[in-house]
Amino acid sequence: TVVSFSVSVGTSQPNPLFSQVQLVMATSESNFDEDIKKDFYIPTYILSEDASQSDDVKLPDLPTCPVLVFINSKSGGQLGGDLLNTYQSLLNKYQVFDLGKETPDSVLHRLYLNLEKLKSNGDEFAAKLEERLRIIVAGGDGTAGWLLGVVSDLKLSQPPPIATVPLGTGNNLPFSFGWGKKNPGTDQNSVISFLKKVMDAKEMKIDSWHILMRMRAPKEGCCDPIAPLELPHSLHAFHRVSPSDDLNVEGCHTFRGGFWNYFSMGMDAQVSYAFHSERKMHPEKFKNQLVNQSTYARLGCTQGWFFASLVHPSSRNIAQLAKVKIMKKHGDWQDLDIPHSIRSIVCLNLPSFSGGLNPWGTPNSNKRRDRDLTPPFVDDGLIEVVGFRNAWHGMVLLAPNGHGTRLAQAHRIRFEFHKGAADHTFMRIDGEPWKQPLPVDDDTVVVEIAHLGQVKMLATHDCRSKSVHDPSSHVNHDCDDGDSDGEEEDSVVEEQRKFGAADTFKFPDEVDISHIS
Repeated sequence: TVVSFSVSVGTSQPNPLFSQVQLVMATSESNFDEDIKKDFYIPTYILSEDASQSDDVKLPDLPTCPVLVFINSKSGGQLGGDLLNTYQSLLNKYQVFDLGKETPDSVLHRLYLNLEKLKSNGDEFAAKLEERLRIIVAGGDGTAGWLLGVVSDLKLSQPPPIATVPLGTGNNLPFSFGWGKKNPGTDQNSVISFLKKVMDAKEMKIDSWHILMRMRAPKEGCCDPIAPLELPHSLHAFHRVSPSDDLNVEGCHTFRGGFWNYFSMGMDAQVSYAFHSERKMHPEKFKNQLVNQSTYARLGCTQGWFFASLVHPSSRNIAQLAKVKIMKKHGDWQDLDIPHSIRSIVCLNLPSFSGGLNPWGTPNSNKRRDRDLTPPFVDDGLIEVVGFRNAWHGMVLLAPNGHGTRLAQAHRIRFEFHKGAADHTFMRIDGEPWKQPLPVDDDTVVVEIAHLGQVKMLATHDCRSKSVHDPSSHVNHDCDDGDSDGEEEDSVVEEQRKFGAADTFKFPDEVDISHIS
């Protein structure tokens, strides 16, 4: 039996079947819009005190998972802009923000001031929405770190947990919490799928790490540790403290910042610096993740790190560059012996480095007992310190149970650079590298990393990060919460009040946001 449908052309009578399909589609789209509003929509009057509640979308119930969305529209080639358009078409356009146009600290300041005003006027809807609020940030690791630093600095009474959309090259932060490392789809179905994952995600606290760089100002000439245009421009980068800042020390240049995944120095940071420099000069060549990763691999080969002992002088080795100290117990600094063959050192907080690799691995029972090592928990107040000899050593991470040279776990770590054979080295924080000049006279450059509080992330069921409080870890690990010496504690508090992300952070006029990962 053959069933045929005919459509009359040029008649005034509408086709009944076609009209019915249109009605079904319209009804489905209407229901779809209502579901989005019911779950994720934030009314405009919540976002801005200038908006009138009477003119807003009427929500019969409190949204299940109200979200603020921050997108680096320049990330991922064209993906950032496409993703921005899709989110704005699905949600209230005023709850979706382009980081190229407005900074997150200004947005969150405005939002939370308005929430406090509404709550003081007895608005229970606003109070309950604040309790459920979640943040989505789409960009690379640098963009995600920007949001994390702002939320940390604002000292909110109910800081919202954060989900990360992988729009960068390495995407270590999203990968650590189960959001994947491949750039996402930007169509409506992909965005809706991600929103549902955000609604189902669990909250997870992770450690925040404060980083301080200080060097004495010379009697003559300029001694800035980092050229202004080479500073990492995301929030967690170093920022010079103002003369009125509590961190300011007379006669010194002082910078501060923060990170959530890693600080590295040496071989890997140099390759990353070459990649970022090339991307800055030829941005048109870096339009998708695959090309970026291929370029990264090529630079790793051409810079000679596979034959480091032949190509690079020993003056580049970490032991020749710096004296390293760690603090395992509060107030007790110890020298850390670095093998002379180590050319790269990584201070790691999360189990994802260079696109998903885990340099620390999981120490076996003998290592745990003999060296007092633990698995890499993300909320135990300890940072894992790992070393690499060359690129071949780094390739070990691709093997099952592969890991770098485990050097230490510590609450704090300090690098002291003195005059030596090298006049510079390369450093990197969460994917953002820079070229760091080293002392050429009797000066000393100090870089110190210390634990500073925690921030809330959102994690899926595929989360790789482990909590020390998670019973499934099956490891008993007691954090050292003992009291420290009063003098040491005062110093720690004074130098770790904030990251300098909120209020003080802004993009210089000459900086293109596309240079942030």
